[in-house]
Amino acid sequence: MNDEPGQIKIRLLGVLTAYLDGTQVTPSAAKQRQILALLALNSGRVVTIGTLVEELWGDRPPRSSATTLQTYVMQLRNRLAEAAPGSPWARGLLRTQHGGYMLEEAACRTDIDEFGRLSLAGRAAAETGDYRAAAERLGHALALWRGPALADVRLGCVLELEATSLEETRLGVLERRIEADLALGRHADLLGELTLLTARNPMNENFCALLMTALYRSGHIERALKAYHRVRTVLRDELGIEPYPRLRRLQRAILSGDPALESGPRGRHAAALSN
Repeated sequence: MNDEPGQIKIRLLGVLTAYLDGTQVTPSAAKQRQILALLALNSGRVVTIGTLVEELWGDRPPRSSATTLQTYVMQLRNRLAEAAPGSPWARGLLRTQHGGYMLEEAACRTDIDEFGRLSLAGRAAAETGDYRAAAERLGHALALWRGPALADVRLGCVLELEATSLEETRLGVLERRIEADLALGRHADLLGELTLLTARNPMNENFCALLMTALYRSGHIERALKAYHRVRTVLRDELGIEPYPRLRRLQRAILSGDPALESGPRGRHAAALSN
């Protein structure tokens, strides 16, 4: 993200950082960090006082919560004003409006916005069959992550949901990038990454399908079948369920040596997992 005059740049995909015209304005106080993160996630939209109070104090806010929240917002505004002395617009970046607060959308840029733009571009490229461009754009999107979202921010009930949603989105983009790499014939190069992903996400059937496909195309049929049995065992032991029929169809395709597995992002049977 390039700096532009009068613009606040906020990074949320990892450690929280905020810059106004190149000057760091990241608050050090925990609750101010929560407020800034929540406002940045909703830039251009009003975050109500009730939502902010819920995030900061849960279901047990102090009697002075409204006044204390006003103080935190004032301190954030002061920080912005100090970063741009003599610029009255700086304080106005954080507005009071309609029973809440809002960061001006036009003046706020986040790495989440950039992640979204690159992800959409990658998906569009994949839909046209340009897997090289898809892998590149999705890879650039994933490179914006410097750790878990809001890694050093105290997560109340509102931000916890936001962070969980962002992580699910990241995993989906990662899956699409791997699919593009498979379509480019990079199955052998993916084995290490997919082995680690399935170990970290042992009940994720999509990652298992990608690993099975990469192993099959690399000539490791026995290992591909073992990967299926691992996820089946985990699902049965932890949840008492069998893998989805789509994953079972992939196993049968591997056993029969179905030639459809040799083409496309995951092959006809594996791709059915996303349908």
